Amino acid sequence: MKTATKSKQDLMHGAESDMQKLIEDIGLSEREKLALTCRILFDKGHDSGLAGQITSRAEQPNTFLTQRFGLGFDEISATNLITVDQDLNSLDGTAMPNPANRFHTWIYKEHPEVNCIIHTHPTYVAALSMVGTPLIISHMDTSGLYNDCSFIAEWPGVPVGNEEGKLISKALGNNRAIFMAHHGQLVTGRTIEEACNLAILIERAAKLQLLAMSVGDIKPLPPELAKEAHDWTSTDKRNKVNFAYYARQALKNHPDCI
Repeated sequence: MKTATKSKQDLMHGAESDMQKLIEDIGLSEREKLALTCRILFDKGHDSGLAGQITSRAEQPNTFLTQRFGLGFDEISATNLITVDQDLNSLDGTAMPNPANRFHTWIYKEHPEVNCIIHTHPTYVAALSMVGTPLIISHMDTSGLYNDCSFIAEWPGVPVGNEEGKLISKALGNNRAIFMAHHGQLVTGRTIEEACNLAILIERAAKLQLLAMSVGDIKPLPPELAKEAHDWTSTDKRNKVNFAYYARQALKNHPDCI
């Protein structure tokens, strides 16, 4: 057995190399990926009526794609997404975005590395947010959020003003996610795939935390191993492979999406 004497680092590097060589990326447009993200998250419990927004940067500077207000995540397709500017004006004038998208514009303005934002109120995140405690990452499956999730302890009220945009953008810092007390979650990504995966992770993390809190004290992860797991699960290729699986699931239930 040739690999029996190899170190973990060598084996991890080999697996990463194989992923790059052997697994092809899915050929979807940004519109198609964003629409699929809406359907994926609907199926995974992120639906909350018309609450929540999913956006990504569009081709024209200072514009982004988003769902039109009045449609639920399960109704979004690549053809009914709209493009809006930083003042939330629809470029074709046919529909309006969710007015709460205003805080997305602040994040895009102040975090140039961010290309996709997902804000939702999924059940377990919303339930845990009512307790007023930060999200605790203490399981291998959710290690992608380890030391990567900010906490906002005070609810600023209806999220349509610039105040929340400034608050959330500042709280994000160098992290990719925010857990908001009495509210919900927000995740960001350099790609749509990354943001979608993090949104799924944060809801699972909240669910696990609520279950763990019901039986005892949550034990912390060893920091060095937790960071190793965070970095291992956070590569661009890993995000694309995960997203492709979720996309195949969604297309079985929502073939009209793309």
